Amino acid sequence: MHVRLSYSISKVAIVILTSVMCFGGVAEAQQRGIMGQQAPQWGVTEWSQLPKGTNTIDVGDFKGKVVYLYCFQAWCPGCHAKGFPTLKTLVNKYGKDEKVAFVAVQTAFEGYKSNTPKRGFACAKRYDLDIPFGHSGSPKKRSTVMERYRTGGTPWTVIIDAQGKVRFNAFHISPEQGVQLLDALKAEIAVKKEDQPAPVGPVRAPETPKVGG
Repeated sequence: MHVRLSYSISKVAIVILTSVMCFGGVAEAQQRGIMGQQAPQWGVTEWSQLPKGTNTIDVGDFKGKVVYLYCFQAWCPGCHAKGFPTLKTLVNKYGKDEKVAFVAVQTAFEGYKSNTPKRGFACAKRYDLDIPFGHSGSPKKRSTVMERYRTGGTPWTVIIDAQGKVRFNAFHISPEQGVQLLDALKAEIAVKKEDQPAPVGPVRAPETPKVGG
């Protein structure tokens, strides 16, 4: 089962990587991102649409889940032409799936007067996305998400597995590729649960033998 699953995910990754290379070039695909590494903390402090009673979130809050992290800018044409439509499609499919979490962060690195937190958060309403939206980056402080994840700009998609490891990062992923990869990573969760030993119940102390008089 492990061999088949690993082979399946490898095939999906190869297909997606080939598409990325065709779009951005081999050199660019190799230089950007942190594929295979443990996902760093986001360090984002400005949020909208967080769960009730929550002031901030970070990658560690989603341990045991597959995380789809979408990085964008409000004025980015590619974000609206490809990134958001893919995100919307996948949220519609997996939005109620307890094994998958979606987070969008505006990683502003230019046009700060246009890519404001307010305009970034407005994208949630524009695409009817009921997921957390964050903002990272200003003229005085570079986006921590961009720095730590070595993103190539926007749009940039990162998919993190249930163990917190980056399994995909690139400019674009199609809805079909996203479904393939998310399903494969969800299957990994099921396999790991099967491999865990059955929980041991409470151990009762042996009864003290009675001594005859």
